[in-house]
Amino acid sequence: MNCSRNHDVDSHDRLPRTFIEYLRSFGPGLIVVLTWLGAGDIVTCGVAGGDYGYALMWAIVVSVFMRFLFVSLIAKYHLCNERGEGVVDGLARLHPVYAPALLVTTIIMAHIYGSYTVVGLGETWVILTGRGQTWQWAAPWTLIALALILRPKYRRVEIVFKLLLVLLTATILACAVWSGPSPTGILHGALGFALPEQKGIFDSMLLVVAMMGAIGGSLSNLVYPYFIEQKGWRGPRYRRVQTYDFLLAVVVMIVINLSVWTLGAELVYGSRETISDLPGLARLLSGVLGEGGRVLFLLGVFAAVFTSLVGNAMGLGYLASHCHARWRTGTGPMDRDFSTSAVYMPVVVWMIVSPLVWTIPGMPGFITLTVIGNSVQVVLIPFLAIGLWWITASSRFIGMRYRNRWWENLVMGIVFVVSLWATKGMVESLIGKFGEMF
Repeated sequence: MNCSRNHDVDSHDRLPRTFIEYLRSFGPGLIVVLTWLGAGDIVTCGVAGGDYGYALMWAIVVSVFMRFLFVSLIAKYHLCNERGEGVVDGLARLHPVYAPALLVTTIIMAHIYGSYTVVGLGETWVILTGRGQTWQWAAPWTLIALALILRPKYRRVEIVFKLLLVLLTATILACAVWSGPSPTGILHGALGFALPEQKGIFDSMLLVVAMMGAIGGSLSNLVYPYFIEQKGWRGPRYRRVQTYDFLLAVVVMIVINLSVWTLGAELVYGSRETISDLPGLARLLSGVLGEGGRVLFLLGVFAAVFTSLVGNAMGLGYLASHCHARWRTGTGPMDRDFSTSAVYMPVVVWMIVSPLVWTIPGMPGFITLTVIGNSVQVVLIPFLAIGLWWITASSRFIGMRYRNRWWENLVMGIVFVVSLWATKGMVESLIGKFGEMF
């Protein structure tokens, strides 16, 4: 297999040795965590906290654990398999259907991810400025996103994401501390495994499944290796720095998710209010935290949604290009500079431009699109979990040295069963939701 690369990388051959060198080397994890930490996390955590207090917080524990295991195994395969191939290559060798199926799924999910992120961008600036309509604000931000990633430069994207991470963390965390979190409530919620009766517009099961989709993730987990590749980390010797990089990303994800959940639980839960849209959430925050708290929160929402749009478009563009190349070439050699693929640009434009239709007045709002969109993607987890489990457990794919240990196989089996349960719950909840609507 041709493993030649021609990427804009900013790493060098010498591995980091000191704490400062490790901090300077981090990047792919921060990009991918901001890709994940978009509308899905903010909405589902905020709605769950507002409607159910801390009772559903155990879903964060399960979801983060699922994502950590998924992505750790994905990264291990990408860095450590004996053929120097990517995860898509391994899945395609497991069964040829994976490449075309993932290509079609990527195109569909690109529109779904884009729908609520583009609407979220527009709604955020309408609320911040008090002027214009959703489409009028969404359109210019989509143009800025396109300019940033149509010809992606890893260093430029990493710098932008790090700056927006500072904005996101500072604003959301400040609002959470301002609201006064309950450590006891967080502990009980994280260990309670409760499913209370429906209290808001979304039942607790649908919110749990949406969190597993938004936080536990599915298709977006597959984009991490492309950011690793852009960074220049290739081969097993980068496994340690990659692990630390991803651990930092997980810590950031936990802090921000808990912060958003705290806002819902402390400011909304127990009142007669319910969160049905982003303007409603902003009004509630303004009433409790004042105008300063409202502006801080909305700036954090903007940072999360914009980075999610850019990161997903860039990552899914790479993923679609890889799937198309592997489908076309079978098991043969191929060009691995996916940013120059004929598929990359159309997928990026599709994800960023086509969702503008959802900004037309009268379309479903940001929160509804987010909860349903993240719930739907849960059905992909069993399909991906069984394939990932197979290629990381079999020495024929990853090699004898790095194949899964017994406890990794056990945990992957549990994750697979949980994903089937979540899929069943999603189908039942969505049928009930659509039944209420029609």
